[in-house]
Amino acid sequence: MKVGIELGLTRTGEPLAMDLEELLSTRLLVQGNSGSGKSHLLRRLLEQSAGAVQQAIIDPEGDFVSLADRYGHVVVEADRSPGELTRIATRIRQHRASVVLNLEGLDAEEQMRCAAAFLNGLFDADRDYWFPMLIAVDEAQLFAPAAAGDVADEARKISLGAMTNLMCRGRKRGLAGIIATQRLAKLAKNVAAEASNFLMGRTFLDIDMARAADLLGMERRQAEAFRDLESGRFIALGPAVSRRPIEVRIGTVETRARSGRPSLLAMPEIAPDALQDLIFEPGAEIPPPPPPRVRAAPRPVEIPQTAIAGPFGRRIDALATAERRSEIEAFGSRPEFFAAPAVEPEPDPRSPEERAAELEAIYAEVLADPETPFRPLPLVYQDFLLHCRVHRLADHGQDLSAFRRRLNLARAGIADAADPDWAPVIEIAEALPEEMQSVFLIVARAARERAPCPSDEDLARAYGSHSPSRGRWLLTFMGERGVIRSEVDFRGYRSVIVAGVGWRTAPGHPKGVEPVPRRRSERRRLGE
Repeated sequence: MKVGIELGLTRTGEPLAMDLEELLSTRLLVQGNSGSGKSHLLRRLLEQSAGAVQQAIIDPEGDFVSLADRYGHVVVEADRSPGELTRIATRIRQHRASVVLNLEGLDAEEQMRCAAAFLNGLFDADRDYWFPMLIAVDEAQLFAPAAAGDVADEARKISLGAMTNLMCRGRKRGLAGIIATQRLAKLAKNVAAEASNFLMGRTFLDIDMARAADLLGMERRQAEAFRDLESGRFIALGPAVSRRPIEVRIGTVETRARSGRPSLLAMPEIAPDALQDLIFEPGAEIPPPPPPRVRAAPRPVEIPQTAIAGPFGRRIDALATAERRSEIEAFGSRPEFFAAPAVEPEPDPRSPEERAAELEAIYAEVLADPETPFRPLPLVYQDFLLHCRVHRLADHGQDLSAFRRRLNLARAGIADAADPDWAPVIEIAEALPEEMQSVFLIVARAARERAPCPSDEDLARAYGSHSPSRGRWLLTFMGERGVIRSEVDFRGYRSVIVAGVGWRTAPGHPKGVEPVPRRRSERRRLGE
C-alpha cells in the first residue's frame, strides 16, 4: 500500500511528499538548531501518518502528549520500573497501539534508563508481533551521545545500545527510527550513519554545517546555505523523499505543543515599592521545618485512682462498676488468675453476635497499645486473656495459635477473613515464618486497595523492629521465597506485586516520602 506523507511546499510551490513504505525501510535523521522547527516537523510527520502506521514517540519534554486527544495515542508515564516498561512495550507491539512515552520531570540519567527499557521491550518482542512501526525520538543526542558526559557510564551504555539496535537492527523487526537532534556532532556516529533520509534545518556552527553538507552530498562551499534557512524550512534528501537535495517549507499541524515559541508580553505596571514588597515579603505559606525527633526519657506514670495494676505490670483501665474493680483486686495477685476457674461459670447472656463484637473490641484494645508490636507474643496473649477476663468473655475460643492468626489479620486491617479473595493470600501467609505473616498481609492489603507500598519503617514495626533496614530485608526475603515481586521505578518509588493473585501496590517511597501528584494524563488513565 503506497502512502504519501505531505511534508509541505518546495520553493516552486509544488507539494513534496514522503513515501511512508520507503521511510519504514530507510529511516530518517532530522537536524537543526534550537528553534529551527524540528519538533514542528516531527509533529507534521506523525499527524500525516497517524492513521496508516503504528507510532511510538520518545518525548523528553512532554510536548507530544497532545497527540493523545486528537489521534488516540496512549500516554505512557515514566514513573514505572524497568520491568514494567518492558512488559508495556511488549503489549504495545502485540496490540498495535500508538503511544507517547512521556519522560517529562526525569533527569537526564533517568530518561536514558527509561527510554532504553522501553526501546528494548519493543525490540525484543516476539516475531509474531513484528508489525511496521515508526519510532520518533526527539532530542536524540540525549539518548545516543557521541561522548561521555555527566551521566553514569552504565546509563549511557544501555541507552546507546538501545538506540543502536533501533537504527541498525530494527528494520528486520519492523521498527523504523526517526531521530531528531540539535547538533550532529553531539549524536553518536553509529546511530546517525544508519539513516538514509535527511532533513537538515538551520545550523550555524562550521563543524555541523560541514557534516550536514557531507551527508547530503553537497560541496563545502554550499554548506553556508544552512545558515540562511528560516525556521520551518529544511533541505531534504533520501530515497523516501527526493534523489536530489531540495528545500521544503513544512506545512501546518493540527495539534500544538504545550511549550511553543516565546513571544513578547507587556511588562506589568507595578510601582517599585510595591514590587519590592511582593518580592521580599516573608513566605507565610512555607511551613517551618519540623523539629528534630528526640526520644524523651521515660517518665514514671502516675496511675490515678480510677485505674488499678494487674499482673506483669500492665495498666488496666478502671471498670465501670466497683464490683468489677473488687474482682480484679481479688484475682490480680493470685497465680491462678489466668487458670481456668474451678467452678463452672455462669452462662453468658449475650448473643453470639454480641460476643463476636466484644472480641473485636478486645483485639482493638490490644493493638491500640503502641508497644504491642515490640513485645513477645506470649506476653501479648496474656494481655489478651486479661482483657477477656475484664470483659467477662470466658468463651472466646482463642488458643495461642488462633490468637496469633487473628492478631495478624487484625494488624493488617483485614476485617473479613472469610472473603474468598483472601483465601489464597492467607494460605501463602501461613507458609511463611510466623513473625513475617503480619508483614506479608499488610503488604497484600495495600496491594488489594491499590494503596502506596508501605515504607521500610512501617514494615519493620509490623515485624517488631525499630530498624528500617529490617523492613527492606523482609521484602528481599519474601521476594526470594517467590511470594512477592518488588519493582523500583526511576524516581526510587517501590511497588510490590503479590504472587498468585496479581495485586499490585501503588508506588511508595521506602522512606515514606509523599508521592509526587499524578499528571493529568496518568489520572485520566486510572479513571481518577
